[in-house]
Amino acid sequence: MKRALVVIALVAGLTATAARAGVAAPAFALRSLEGRTVRLSDFRGKVVLLNFWATWCGGCRVEMPWLIEIYRQYRSQGLEIIGVSMDDGGEEVIAKFTKAKNVNYTIVKGNEAVANAYGKVQLLPQTFLINRDGTVAGHFTGVPDRRELENTIRRILSPNQK
Repeated sequence: MKRALVVIALVAGLTATAARAGVAAPAFALRSLEGRTVRLSDFRGKVVLLNFWATWCGGCRVEMPWLIEIYRQYRSQGLEIIGVSMDDGGEEVIAKFTKAKNVNYTIVKGNEAVANAYGKVQLLPQTFLINRDGTVAGHFTGVPDRRELENTIRRILSPNQK
């Protein structure tokens, strides 16, 4: 992933996503920093916040503390967060960064295949909200408004959500 392209694309306000609301979220199997295989299907029945990020991404650094708090607040209601690191570097760099930030949710190492499956993710951060049934319920490119993100999460977690 080229940093200059990400910055230029963010400035230009470009967005592209194949994973749209109402369609099935693309399946994946990625390795966690602990070495276990994480599959999206493992979280069926839960609301998943899938966040594409990188250690060098300024916006990612802004939203990460929010995600930590959001996970702490809504996990008991069925929210799971999976952070998909799109760093070019090794897992050691990612692990050191997430440990320093006290990340409390699952982190996996992303790859080109999963980025392409979610609409050729080139802009970071990007966040997809996935319903309990595995369909995409929402998408944010860039750092979302925290209030809007939390309102969307609460709506999706609601037992009356259809």
